[in-house]
Amino acid sequence: MCGIAGTYRWPDGKAVTDRLTETLAHRGPDGAGRYSHRAGDGEVHLGHRRLAIIDLSETGAQPMVSGGLALTYNGELYNAPELRAELAASGVRFRGTSDTEVVLEAWRRWGTDCLPRLRGMFAFGIFDERTGELVLARDQLGIKPLFLLRRGGGLVFASELKALAAVTGGSLEVDHGALVASLLYYWVPDSRCAFREAEKLPPGSWLRCRADGQVERGRYWHLKDVAAEGRERARSGEKPDLAAVVEESTRQHLLSDVPVATFLSGGLDSSYLTALAARHQPGISAYTIGFRAEDAKFEAMPDDLRYARKVAERFGVDLHEIEIAPNVLDLLPQMTYHLDEPIGDPAAINTFLICSAAREAGVKVMLSGMGADELFAGYRKHLANVLALRYQRVPRPLRRGVSGVVDRLPVASARRGYRSVRFAKRFLSFADLPEETAFRRSYTMYDQEELLALVDPDLAGTVQDVLTEHADVYEDNDLDDPADFVNRMCLGDARMFLPGLNLTYTDRSSMAASTEVRVPYVDVEVVKAAFAVPGDQKIVGRQGKAVLKEAATSVLPREIVYRPKGLFSAPLRAWMSRDLAPLVREVIHDGVLVSSGLLRRDALARMVAEDAAGQRDFSKHLWHVLTLEYWYRGAASGSGQSQAA
Repeated sequence: MCGIAGTYRWPDGKAVTDRLTETLAHRGPDGAGRYSHRAGDGEVHLGHRRLAIIDLSETGAQPMVSGGLALTYNGELYNAPELRAELAASGVRFRGTSDTEVVLEAWRRWGTDCLPRLRGMFAFGIFDERTGELVLARDQLGIKPLFLLRRGGGLVFASELKALAAVTGGSLEVDHGALVASLLYYWVPDSRCAFREAEKLPPGSWLRCRADGQVERGRYWHLKDVAAEGRERARSGEKPDLAAVVEESTRQHLLSDVPVATFLSGGLDSSYLTALAARHQPGISAYTIGFRAEDAKFEAMPDDLRYARKVAERFGVDLHEIEIAPNVLDLLPQMTYHLDEPIGDPAAINTFLICSAAREAGVKVMLSGMGADELFAGYRKHLANVLALRYQRVPRPLRRGVSGVVDRLPVASARRGYRSVRFAKRFLSFADLPEETAFRRSYTMYDQEELLALVDPDLAGTVQDVLTEHADVYEDNDLDDPADFVNRMCLGDARMFLPGLNLTYTDRSSMAASTEVRVPYVDVEVVKAAFAVPGDQKIVGRQGKAVLKEAATSVLPREIVYRPKGLFSAPLRAWMSRDLAPLVREVIHDGVLVSSGLLRRDALARMVAEDAAGQRDFSKHLWHVLTLEYWYRGAASGSGQSQAA
């Protein structure tokens, strides 16, 4: 895992690449490298920051140059041993044991045709000295990031947006459409970028820059096609051996020349991976979190720690417990800087603190259960949308009566929050809506009217564009049978929620602590198996992830497999009502979002008042407003982002 950067036919490219690479130092504290060469009437410059995981010797250093190819690569290739053997059988002689060299030689032999053969997480730039062409590529599912910016015939790229902001001297303009999208979702979709000129290379795609200034793009992997193929496999009666696929992926993700540990929340996904990892690496370390007792009580949070201890004891895992009692006033601007774009999920803080603790203990690599909920319908929103279909069959007068009663219930008192009431209010906000709209409302922050009331009236058209984009992505599938409803939701999540939020905050938060996080569920073979499972086997009765739970029962005790779902989140209501209350007031009255006219003070004040009165739970909304405020302060100052904020 590393940080990559470079320029192609860009003015003052060497100095720009040097600064790009320096900005990414946290992603690779073990080494730095540069490469330069002529490219048509200009030059190419590649930079690299190394986090040494496989082949710790200098033969794994980057940029790697061999036989007229130069590669700067970020990621891990889990099928590197198999590809190495195939290439060696064809006559390739390897100098070292790194997966970087496997990628370089695979490219030499197959070009872009090698990309669908790569099983792992990656983003890279490869330059061909013979043709003067630079190609950028990103992994199938968008696990690893790659930002780029084009001006004229030139291009600059980097692993993080803050690097591009730093080298363009404050000339990047904020994309208000991306900010509206971030308010809706509390993250920026992978299809958008917070700065107008910059963009994210889409998952499963490549971009080729030619020496004559021409640019060519291509897609080598489509999640939509994988889902459609999975449905046909299911219809033909083919049933994947999910337990075998997940175990094989976990085993491959343990490939490393340095120690590997796991996240262990005590929930199904992380417990399953930890148990499987312990089979192959007995005594493996795991890291888990707990919260201050008063915060957990106020938030009515489940006791995840108890379950994590049980899993650790059963499988001989060395468990490290971390209490999340952060100074959020200090961490908020710090995390906003590291996250690159306005992301309002406090789980990023948990990831950063866990990875920081692991790094201090000498651990560079961790396994995460990320992705299982998206692929196997494990979120409450998935079950809630299925239940909404049944609820719509209840007579309308009765539904109106239920809605009236729930609307009057408080979501919190002075001493504690009422989670069941919050869930009920959330459910009723979308239960009567059409499929795509209901799905969007089940996990986004505002409905259309609320969002329009919050933002500058001039952004009304942008609001509609963002909502239309969600509908376009959700409905772009070949799963048109009513029975495919659950897999339509899973496909929507795998295309939007997973790369836009969860993989993004996991990458930035972990790399801020110079730690690599691997995600065995977000693996091409696991994804293929997931979409070969019919939706009615993912949600059975009121049980989400049913098919994954069935697979896990061969390894885990039932009390872990079928325990109530935990949350890898934070006690937001406690933080907002205590630690952050003065900051919320300051942002509403004197913040740059309000003073610039982007957000309306009266709408924010209403949210604060209703939240304080216990009428509605706006803690997540207000937390995201704080993250957006800090991000926008840095962006509006003309210096990209400022860690000091």
